[in-house]
Amino acid sequence: MTLLDRVRTRLIAEQQQAGIVEVAAALRAEGLVLADHALGVLVEDVRRELAGAGPLEDLIADARVTDVLVNSPTEVYVDRGAGLERVHVDFGSEERVRALAQRLASRAGRRLDDASPHVDARLPDGGRLHCVLAPIATDGTCISLRLPRAHALTLESLVTSGSIDVTGADLLRSLVHGRRACIVTGGTGSGKTTVLNTLLGEVATDERIVIAEDSVELAPRHPHVVRLQSRMPNVEGAGAITLRDLVRQTLRMRPDRIILGEVRGNEIIDLLTAMNTGHEGSWATIHANAAVDLPARVEALGLLAGVPREAMHALLASAVDAVVHVQRLKDGRRIVSGVHVLAHHDDGHVRALPAFTYDGRESSREDAWERLCA
Repeated sequence: MTLLDRVRTRLIAEQQQAGIVEVAAALRAEGLVLADHALGVLVEDVRRELAGAGPLEDLIADARVTDVLVNSPTEVYVDRGAGLERVHVDFGSEERVRALAQRLASRAGRRLDDASPHVDARLPDGGRLHCVLAPIATDGTCISLRLPRAHALTLESLVTSGSIDVTGADLLRSLVHGRRACIVTGGTGSGKTTVLNTLLGEVATDERIVIAEDSVELAPRHPHVVRLQSRMPNVEGAGAITLRDLVRQTLRMRPDRIILGEVRGNEIIDLLTAMNTGHEGSWATIHANAAVDLPARVEALGLLAGVPREAMHALLASAVDAVVHVQRLKDGRRIVSGVHVLAHHDDGHVRALPAFTYDGRESSREDAWERLCA
């Protein structure tokens, strides 16, 4: 057992905090005395083990890191914006990974043990936590962290970084200023939240933005923003506040813009209804591999809530003016790859038609450009 493990075990057994006095006392009990510098280092290490994120602390503190994935005690990956990369982190044992997973779950008010070996929760800082304990995770306890990294960019900075060109930026700005109702689509980690966050900064300063999210991620540069966050049920399974609950609350808060951070379930019905009843300029994000997949995605969410296919297509066609699609390229860059309009066809189904496309180098106006700009 290492010195760190011995001190940690003693502090836990005696229910002591990880302060300098307490760690020094534990060292004396172990028959050891350290110099001031070494003592300070040990105190910080013990604090990380007892109250922090252990070996992951430095990674979480890195503002560039959006995801931390632990596959085993010696296999850890991070995403700094250019895809997953393996980092040199060694927990030393499976027990330490399991202890961290349980500590994080406890911080989120969730139970994680052999009787309940997996957890999907939101941390107090807005981060997302998912853990699976061994032996369900056959190679050892797995931890997945999605960190809140909402940086309010500008359309100009997106142009500078190559995420969009000037033509595309002007188009996006016109959608916001024209109070068009839009949905941002894209895969996981493609940059949907970043793009929406940026566009909200273009909203007129005399407008009131009300945001509903599962996890607090949106932080637009705007003087009048009200943010609502859903709540998971407690350990007894009570007290949940869903996104659908929040969307209904936003309607009574005199919003100029209703913003839904991410559509995942039946809240899509209330959002589309709001867009259809005078709440122009509202926006949301939704997972979809391509803009043309949005109608099918919305249809599936509606069917899960018991709303017929035809009704969902009708709601979608009348509510949404444009679909902004973002994607991550193979080189890790995130771009706004296109803007589509929705057309209601004779068969009763909605289809997404391209109006603008961008491949990371140049853009082009497509067949539905005139319809979008009408």
